[in-house]
Amino acid sequence: MHKRVTFDSKILPYLLVAPQVLITIVFFIWPSYQAIWQSLILEDAFGGNTRFVWFRNFEKLFEDDAYWHAMRVTVVFSILVAGIGLAASLLLAVMTDRVVRGTEVYRTFLVWPYAVAPAVAAVLWGFLFNPSVGIISYALRKIQIDFNYVLNGEQALLVVIFAACWNQFSYNFLFFLAGLQSIPRSLIEAAAIDGAGPSRRFWTIVFPLLSPTGFFLLVINVLYAFFGTFGVVDALTKGGPAKATEILVFKLYNDGFRGQDLGGSAAQSVILMLVIVALTVVQFRFIERRVHY
Repeated sequence: MHKRVTFDSKILPYLLVAPQVLITIVFFIWPSYQAIWQSLILEDAFGGNTRFVWFRNFEKLFEDDAYWHAMRVTVVFSILVAGIGLAASLLLAVMTDRVVRGTEVYRTFLVWPYAVAPAVAAVLWGFLFNPSVGIISYALRKIQIDFNYVLNGEQALLVVIFAACWNQFSYNFLFFLAGLQSIPRSLIEAAAIDGAGPSRRFWTIVFPLLSPTGFFLLVINVLYAFFGTFGVVDALTKGGPAKATEILVFKLYNDGFRGQDLGGSAAQSVILMLVIVALTVVQFRFIERRVHY
């Protein structure tokens, strides 16, 4: 029988939830309303001349080839950032979980990147791949590979992906390592006694038990790829060269704050919000079915 919490004062429950409701209204509902309203109007940079145009901003956006290019770049970028980030972090967590000596040292070094801001991570990778003085570019030239992300769009996207993944490694690593250490050792030892090898034990026991952690990190990494990588793109390539790394969140900023297209940028923000909501619903509706709690 479940016990139900009761309050002597009828107003106390409302006071307890009031801070969270206020935060939701101020930081989500009100900005969302403002974005939707601005996407339906045309106004100058100073807000002095405003005209209601219904869905003209959206129509103009869907007719823009640059917007669809940014959409394609974002899809490729998000899939690679989330996929590579999760796979590499899981591999590092599994390897660290098997370390007997010096475990704290390994964990410390693998956690450090999380303390680095995205813009700083972008600058670091920019130095490493710098065509003139970068040590990685120098090593690639030694093996006859001409790597210049400043001029080559595909190479620039690759560098941005590396920087974004590296900056998120530590976050994923911490959760995967915590999930691995929460798995009862008796289950793995029983499988080993039954003759299951390390690979079979991982895929039949460890991986299914890690599915709640993996599902949580999948949602977080998709959101990170869409929004949290803005600092990486802005500091490293600013969407170039030739808009090869212009993802949706950076195009929104570029059109709104630099191009002063307030209505168009608001329409982009509404579409981006709908895309994120749709992806989250799909993940919870279909992918969560495979999660074993």
